[in-house]
Amino acid sequence: MNPVSTAVATAAVALILPVVARAAEPPPAEAALSPIPAALPAIADAVSPAALRATIEKLVSFGTRHTLSETRSDKRGIGAARRWVAAEFGRIGQACGGCLDIVTPSDVVTGKRVPTPTEVVNVLAIQRGSREPNRVVIIAGHLDSRVSEVMNFKSDAPGANDDASGVAAAIEAARVLSKHRFGATLVYAALSGEEQGLLGGKILADYAKAQGWQVVADLNNDIVGNSTGQDGVTDTTTVRVLSEGTRRTETPEQARQRGYNGGEVDSPSRNIARYMARLADENLSNFRVQMIYRTDRYARGGDQVPLLEAGYPAVRVSEPHEHYHRQHQDLRTENGVTFGDTIDGVDFDYLAQVTRLNAITMASMAAAPAPPSGVEIEGAVTPDTVVKWKPVTGAAGYRVWWRDTTAPQWQHSRRVGADATSTKLANIVIDNWFFGVSSISTDGAESPVVFPGFVGSFDAPVAAAAGTN
Repeated sequence: MNPVSTAVATAAVALILPVVARAAEPPPAEAALSPIPAALPAIADAVSPAALRATIEKLVSFGTRHTLSETRSDKRGIGAARRWVAAEFGRIGQACGGCLDIVTPSDVVTGKRVPTPTEVVNVLAIQRGSREPNRVVIIAGHLDSRVSEVMNFKSDAPGANDDASGVAAAIEAARVLSKHRFGATLVYAALSGEEQGLLGGKILADYAKAQGWQVVADLNNDIVGNSTGQDGVTDTTTVRVLSEGTRRTETPEQARQRGYNGGEVDSPSRNIARYMARLADENLSNFRVQMIYRTDRYARGGDQVPLLEAGYPAVRVSEPHEHYHRQHQDLRTENGVTFGDTIDGVDFDYLAQVTRLNAITMASMAAAPAPPSGVEIEGAVTPDTVVKWKPVTGAAGYRVWWRDTTAPQWQHSRRVGADATSTKLANIVIDNWFFGVSSISTDGAESPVVFPGFVGSFDAPVAAAAGTN
């Protein structure tokens, strides 16, 4: 978690990256893929609270993971932590026969919270898709931690919940999902520099652009392990998914069209949130998504923001009741009140539920065909609506959706065949509804819904938009 910052990078992102664990060549296109969505219950069941605990215990043991902390020691500081994460990803990769590439994109940064040039290093494990390796679904958490003073890199900063919980979710997702094979690529990311100005998110966005990735979702998990808030509420059944309403990259003309025809609540990020809510309802016991119609919590930010600024769909996953005595605090006790982000503030059963949601979301998206592109609607001054889209490689069919303009979720749908690129909804008046299209695989895995036009498009951005954190 990090207040919005304007720290800027001063050097180009490193594009020649060391490989820690070498992956095998991607399997041929005809290789058998895991049966999704039939495997979703098994994927959820495979998530282990004990494994999540072990990861957080290890990350806490490094004392501090502050971005400016020690990098040479093997026992303390951000350097030791990121090397351990890379080794853990390597171990998981060995267990799946070399299915993970581990890379470490980095940037030498200076800024308001980085007073001297400092190398900021992310650790990514890449599970390449067998059919569409450039279509990418990401889970991310930030590795760095802090105490009360953001520039204090010497004091212990356990960062158990903020954000070892998010990193643990990414590592556990890698362990579980690496046992399956998908058409699209999955990326498991431990980012650095979040507390110093969302630096790891910017490095990730730049790396995605350099690789030519079509990022269809970035699931940024930040503060996802605590179930009891400072408000005294204990909630083990809810997780927030925060999503932007209108795209950061829209032009003034696109904004004008969107303001006239609608779409303020139908960015691709918002439809990812709906997708996650639906998957939770269908596959998880007593666990639901609370969709928050904000890019992040009020006046605060996270590593999903640089992805959004680059034009990629991204959401923030976060617990609903935060405990602020456990965030950005020196370890201390005052007037009987304990402060500090220590491991006793993590509910591992709750964190396991959040991790399950991430894992089934990634599996479902990576198994489904790509979200449709070129979605359009027609029907002015007629009683019917025509919905059009471009054919999607590998789609066995499509589903056309519509809902009340004030409804939070898609309500009605009609399935059409693989050869269809349009359908007419007779007596469904275009003025009264919002519309969208999803693509479906042979085994029923379904993409997120795509709202018509630029507003809802999941297509890869042509160029990153200018912006600040």
